[in-house]
Amino acid sequence: MISRICNQVRRAVLSVPVVLAGAVLASLGAVIFSFSPANAKPEFSAQTKLPCGQCHTNPAGGGKLKSFGEKFKANGNKL
Repeated sequence: MISRICNQVRRAVLSVPVVLAGAVLASLGAVIFSFSPANAKPEFSAQTKLPCGQCHTNPAGGGKLKSFGEKFKANGNKL
């Protein structure tokens, strides 16, 4: 009886690190695959002293370009 209880406790204690490791790996995988690449280039805003919305339809930058942004891109990212 006591040996059966000891075996159950031993199995439960040994399974905790395995379950914990699985949870950590699953969380890490979710974090890694949830990132997406940035489309905006804030260095262009710093270089030109213009707001991101000057080139982009989104005032925060990134995404679709306005005609000014298309011209800037076609000119090698120079004004």
